[in-house]
Amino acid sequence: MTLGAYDDMGPATPGNGSPRPRPVRPRDAATLIIVDHRQAGRPKVLMGRRNGRHDFMPDKWVFPGGRIDPSDFRTPHGTDLRPETAERLQKTAPPARARALAMAAIRETFEEAGLLLAKAAPTRPGAGPWREFLAQGALPDLEAMEFVARAVTPPNSPKRFDARFFMASADRLISLERQGDCGELNEIAWFALDEALELDLPSVTRFVLHEIPARLSNPRHPVPSLRFTRGKQQLVHL
Repeated sequence: MTLGAYDDMGPATPGNGSPRPRPVRPRDAATLIIVDHRQAGRPKVLMGRRNGRHDFMPDKWVFPGGRIDPSDFRTPHGTDLRPETAERLQKTAPPARARALAMAAIRETFEEAGLLLAKAAPTRPGAGPWREFLAQGALPDLEAMEFVARAVTPPNSPKRFDARFFMASADRLISLERQGDCGELNEIAWFALDEALELDLPSVTRFVLHEIPARLSNPRHPVPSLRFTRGKQQLVHL
């Protein structure tokens, strides 16, 4: 699955003799894959369809996620990353940034899909925005998260992200009932893995979907890291 993992984002370098564009620095981002195990032998994952008006991957089905925010460094958490998760994640970022990336994945999932991975439920259900949930005692559950993949957008892309993909069980959500309205995602739905692979997906999302069965069967499965070095796509394991 390595070859073509970025095939819908353009080539790594221009092939028509034109000057190489100045690379855009990738922004740290995080994504959360929530897995529902209620149907034995047929796990489902949460996915959302991006708005067709977006200039970056319009109408594609993706996992909830987005850019890291300065507030993610300061947000209190109910549990911390497991040692093995932190160790792998810190191969890509210093400890404080690693924890903030995990927090970003939880926050973005709440803001885009209305689902919250937290240790304690808020005192009033259906409470509104992220800050209100935190103020009412919802403590993000970092312990529930596994670090499952990393992917850096190609150098010639107009928007670049250094994305870390996390995975958590739906059992760790405070509720399967969505709160509020989603943001960038037009539709939210649960799909079995084979159903998800039939959707209109970014190729990086497809690559990560293929990793999920191995991760579910073996939590110590190596973490793939996709990036470009000297114009060539490289896959290493963390």
